Amino acid sequence: MNKEQDNERQETHPLFPSGEWEGFYTYATGPGADRHDMHLMLNFKDNLVTGSGGDDVGSFSWKGSYNKEQLECKMTKRYSTHSVFYKGQADENGIWGLWEMEWLKGGFHIWPKASSQNEEAEELAVVEEIMVQKEYLVFPKEIKSPKEIKK
Repeated sequence: MNKEQDNERQETHPLFPSGEWEGFYTYATGPGADRHDMHLMLNFKDNLVTGSGGDDVGSFSWKGSYNKEQLECKMTKRYSTHSVFYKGQADENGIWGLWEMEWLKGGFHIWPKASSQNEEAEELAVVEEIMVQKEYLVFPKEIKSPKEIKK
């Protein structure tokens, strides 16, 4: 299979874009949990997700599955020393859910890095549009007082 055919098989669902992703995991759940950053590359194709990345534990690989109808994703994150099982739901904010090992569990949230770049691009487009719409008002060099106009 050539590269063009392979690209045609890439997932087209907007909640499962292949490419650079970022996010975090926590050792607890809830708003007060400390976040540990993750950076990863994910490939979504034919209901399978694969990829690799890194975090404060080390480098890892991803392998799992996703379901476009139920918007669910199940993945295993494999380090050289151990594996972690992730199960999450996808929405417009990325994939979020719980991870677990034999003796430990916590929460996670990942999202396509392009979405933060898109927000920056949208903000820049708004600024550029404002600059394009900027109008210059022309004022006469001399403004006469009402008394001078009556003369």
